[in-house]
Amino acid sequence: MRQLRSIDDYSIVKNKKVFLRVDFNVPISGGRVTDSTKIEKLLKNINYLLSNDCKVILASHLGRPQQNGKADLSLLPVKQITEKIFNQQISFLQINHTTKQKIDESKEKLVMLENLRFDPGEETNELEYAKLLSSFADIYVNEAFSCSHRSHASIESITKFISSYAGSTIIDEVKALEKVFSKSKKPVACLVGGSKISSKIDLIINLMPRMDFMVIGGAMANNFLKNDGYNIGKSLFEKNVENTIKKIFDEANKHKCELVLPMDVVCSKKFDQPGVIKKINEVSDDDIILDIGIEGTNKIDQILKKSKTVLWNGPFGLFEYDYFANGTKDISRSIAKYSKKNGLISVAGGGDTFAAIKKSNQQSHFTYISTAGGAFLEWLEGKILPGLKVLENN
Repeated sequence: MRQLRSIDDYSIVKNKKVFLRVDFNVPISGGRVTDSTKIEKLLKNINYLLSNDCKVILASHLGRPQQNGKADLSLLPVKQITEKIFNQQISFLQINHTTKQKIDESKEKLVMLENLRFDPGEETNELEYAKLLSSFADIYVNEAFSCSHRSHASIESITKFISSYAGSTIIDEVKALEKVFSKSKKPVACLVGGSKISSKIDLIINLMPRMDFMVIGGAMANNFLKNDGYNIGKSLFEKNVENTIKKIFDEANKHKCELVLPMDVVCSKKFDQPGVIKKINEVSDDDIILDIGIEGTNKIDQILKKSKTVLWNGPFGLFEYDYFANGTKDISRSIAKYSKKNGLISVAGGGDTFAAIKKSNQQSHFTYISTAGGAFLEWLEGKILPGLKVLENN
């Protein structure tokens, strides 16, 4: 990837009005934000802008109002918790042709715009809407890597009308991904979990030439076990993926990448009942595979012990239920242990992966954890992210 224009030199922003595209698409229940991690992540960056006498215009989407309606998708609850986090008042504004004047007249140094997606022009990448947004500020800074795979007005088209830069969170994210993708220390291990193999095939195929170990877990692994003739009982699996599995095996052989599958699994009859560890040839017709077993996590631990770099995307069990979180927790602890002990470069990404690591309380020991989800995967799949493309140096 070509170098991105950044704001390392803060003289660029001093005394400026900064349109800061953020990802404050946070969970809200009963009118309250239930997880403010995404907001807290930008505390240092925003305070630095404020210390350089900037007026910061916070702009984010929330949910999908064009598909689901605007009810309960106002950013007002986000504004309220952001005020508490920053310990200062924030001016909250609707987006229209009077917004620029209100920003100019506001005495507050922090301004938050209402949900960008309330206007259909955001998701259709409408130039007029992008031009309106650009008129609110002197410069544009993108701190929303997680949204940068979208060709939306506040991500792509806005850069046609205003001087535009990548924020430090985007620079950090790209550097972390490059440590895995193009500048990795070998041996390199990739741990891929989750439910659908069809959603991860591009990731696996694109990474395979650079990996020494490709470890498959979660419900994805059920497809491989079933393909090898093992009984998976009533476990989740995808139909018509035989050719996909063959392609993965072929790529692994071609690139001399060791493909690692579960040797034992945790089975239960119901989600709310404790499971039993079974060898993969012991699963019965009424079993549901819900976690990876101890032999499997021990094997992964040994791989991590000799690895220099690891990428992890997707939990290895139904971690939302405590009965089936042990395998994912063990993997998280192993990565944390070798990151501290051996200097393992550990990069993890995706919303579920972050939630699983957080549940194991190991997040501080990873080299980098991305919450970007779709953008994280598309970057690793080798796809061009529109929001980054427009920020490349000419």
